[in-house]
Amino acid sequence: MTRSPSKPLLLVALLLASFVINLDTTLVNVALPTLSQELGASTSQLQWVVDAYNLVFAALLLTSGSLSDRFGRKGMLLAGLLVFGASSFIGGYADSPGELIAARAVMGLGAAMTFPPTLALLTGVFTSRKERALSIGLWGATAGVAIALGPIVGGFLLKHYSWSSIFYALGPVSLAVMVLVALFVPRTRTAATHRLDYAGLVLSGAFMGLLIYTIIEAPNRGWSSPASLAGFAGALVLMIAFVVGERSAAEPMLDVRLFKDMRFSAASAAVTVAFFTLFGFIFLITQFFQFIRGYSPLSAGVHLLPVAAAVAVGSTVGTRLAVRIGTKAIVTAGLVLQAVFYFWVASDLTPTLSYGVIAIQMVVYGLGMGLTSAPATESIMGAVSADKAGVGSAVNDSTRLLGGTLGVAVIGSVYATVYSTKLDSALPASLPSALANRAHESVGAAFGLSGQLASQNQPALANTVRQAAVTAFDHGLSIGCIVAGIVAVAGALLAAAFLPAHPPQSGPDVLSDSDVRERSLSSAPGAVHPQ
Repeated sequence: MTRSPSKPLLLVALLLASFVINLDTTLVNVALPTLSQELGASTSQLQWVVDAYNLVFAALLLTSGSLSDRFGRKGMLLAGLLVFGASSFIGGYADSPGELIAARAVMGLGAAMTFPPTLALLTGVFTSRKERALSIGLWGATAGVAIALGPIVGGFLLKHYSWSSIFYALGPVSLAVMVLVALFVPRTRTAATHRLDYAGLVLSGAFMGLLIYTIIEAPNRGWSSPASLAGFAGALVLMIAFVVGERSAAEPMLDVRLFKDMRFSAASAAVTVAFFTLFGFIFLITQFFQFIRGYSPLSAGVHLLPVAAAVAVGSTVGTRLAVRIGTKAIVTAGLVLQAVFYFWVASDLTPTLSYGVIAIQMVVYGLGMGLTSAPATESIMGAVSADKAGVGSAVNDSTRLLGGTLGVAVIGSVYATVYSTKLDSALPASLPSALANRAHESVGAAFGLSGQLASQNQPALANTVRQAAVTAFDHGLSIGCIVAGIVAVAGALLAAAFLPAHPPQSGPDVLSDSDVRERSLSSAPGAVHPQ
């Protein structure tokens, strides 16, 4: 009899694969100022260093999830880690912004291939709800910790090495994770061979890609500009075509009838809201730490550790509580905590506020994030059949990316508008228009202008410009927090109204211990087969 693979080692391998992809989400951001100086990258090019990765990642998630269900999740995971690690390593040799953007796009492909199989393989091995809740809680904790550790790792590498080290480092790390996956993760296969849904593959990638691209560009073009409206309309048309095609397909890539199940759709909405607030939080707090408090990138990352620890605790505890108390109560409570955080920050965050208070606020937010995202993810994966776990995981991952992209775009737009408007009234009338326009670019540009004026023996004007920028930033931060808080409240109301407390009495979630043992040894759809 073939010995089953070690579940703890399998869990470690999959969590590390997820960790690497999540780490990159924020790892590169701290290098943007350095890239501007050393590669001569423009603001637009810096934006695409980040967005090329996110765009390809989001566009190909559903496609990769479907292909992993069809051809094997372990193979897709290994291939994804190879593409991700190799393209990252090559990106470290980039001599121009264009080369680096191309490498980032290929990294997005590798991430899209890697991420869905991690969650699908977990749910294929940890099949009882209690086991699955624990493993998904740890998966969620890993994601939260990786996102928060990105600035710390990036800041450390930038302090001691060149910007290229950020990209070089991910190569050998990905290789090490590949070895663990090869050794400890079993192959999966389905009992039935599904035909590829080519139309679904193309349409899903097209509508997700166009939607994410439009959201990325909307703050620059204007949310109501003809280009933005055309992009949103085109994405809507493609999404409708995708839904119609999937409903009529004999073997659809994604059974869209799943969205009638509130455990799937309401939980997906909760994940979207949670990551909207998370990336909005990172966008605002990193600027506050680096510009207003004057922290270095490494120090800013270290000061984010309370939120990382709280997300980890909230994720692991949240899934267990969801099994006992109910998903509805836990997810709703998590979203309420996120709203409390944002309204609290909007009411009292000032340049001189004690870090101890800020740390407590971040703990509140981190707990809310963990209590929301991990239990909602468990709900999503419990609603899909085992042979479609890859696509189910891809839907969960897509909602994360969509929410995060929206969070940065919407909150960033609100902040930028309020900052610029407030700055108009705060800057001295004697400041030349060219310099005033420069201060309007960002709070960092305004601080740079202040430093320039100080070096030109204009200390009074320099101080006035700096104080005007701080006042405008504080106002923009407060309004941005209020918007994020309102979104969190809306998410809490939706979860309270529509998210079921417990799974139905029959279905993927309801398995006795004997059922679990039988399923793990049988050739049922999604069963695990050791190599």
